Amino acid sequence: MSGIYIHIPFCKQACHYCDFHFSTSLKKKDEMILALAKEIALRKNEAENEAIETIYFGGGTPSILSIEDIKLLIDEVYKNYNVVENPEITVEANPDDLTEERIIELSINRVNRLSIGIQSFFEDDLQMMNRAHNAKEASQCLEIATKYFDNISLDLIYGIPGMSNEKWKQNIEKALTFNIPHISSYALTVEPKTALETFIKKGIIKEPNDAVAHEHFHILVETLQENGFIHYELSNFGKENYFSKNNSSYWLGKNYIGIGPSAHSYDGVSRSWNIANNTVYIKFIQENKLPISKEILSTEDKYNEYIMTGLRTIWGVSLTRILSKFGQTYLDYLLKQSHKFIQDETLLIDKNVLKTTKKGKFFIDGIASDLFLLNLDE
Repeated sequence: MSGIYIHIPFCKQACHYCDFHFSTSLKKKDEMILALAKEIALRKNEAENEAIETIYFGGGTPSILSIEDIKLLIDEVYKNYNVVENPEITVEANPDDLTEERIIELSINRVNRLSIGIQSFFEDDLQMMNRAHNAKEASQCLEIATKYFDNISLDLIYGIPGMSNEKWKQNIEKALTFNIPHISSYALTVEPKTALETFIKKGIIKEPNDAVAHEHFHILVETLQENGFIHYELSNFGKENYFSKNNSSYWLGKNYIGIGPSAHSYDGVSRSWNIANNTVYIKFIQENKLPISKEILSTEDKYNEYIMTGLRTIWGVSLTRILSKFGQTYLDYLLKQSHKFIQDETLLIDKNVLKTTKKGKFFIDGIASDLFLLNLDE
């Protein structure tokens, strides 16, 4: 077992680009906390003989909870599971929630890692995305957090309409002034049924430009690598010994339990997910039922998932593992499909491991889809 993910489905306001499951109403917050705690207990048998290495509060906005709520949920994990001696316990947080008092409370209650949703240090970007914090709060929270936490990650978004290369460089350089050991950075994407999609259709906001995002990505990679960061996953950069253990577990195919509405779980054989409805979720849990849907992963599913996650990381796709776990037919197919990408230098094979090159990193999703295998067993 690798870890437990706890989804907190509440936010102060809706960011225009977000399509995660959340509610801006806190009316059911207390019921939800009790339901989350109960689900943690109900599912303890799923990790009966395994150790929990990470506890991750995601969302939504976990920092919207009181410290008592967070402590209750962490205590419930410790009560029902075998937790390793020094687990990584992460809380995602928004800058407007991170007063000095709140940061101190978190630091003395087992939480040892913060993931802070900065997104940008510029006021116009934050307003366009409808973030709950402002540029001043973005800087202030990092100044305070670094006094109490050694292990901090911050999020930045690139490819924002109207953002020049110079403005993007200033965002990265500002982040570097706080000596943060981990940065996650994502291209602004237009998800269906979001406010951002509506604004773009109405011409209020320009559509993100792939060429601009590509330039921003290379600026990001070069700047962070020059400053001692290891680009260990497509969107993640960490100093040595500061890779996210929670995220790395996912990319390396370890098991995890997802607690809360819309949370996903994986046990090596199947993938499951909770219903994405707060009211229904609470009702099920109160009745001692798990509102879970499940799919058993086929050999092809497992192969395709390994290709996607492996190529996104510095660990790549082990050809030895492909042969031992999936067989010669899968290996032959992978080598055949990857040939053209090796020829155009977007993929390479190094010590029997298939990896993306610097040239290929930005295009990895498209490359991986060409390596996927469909209907082999039919």
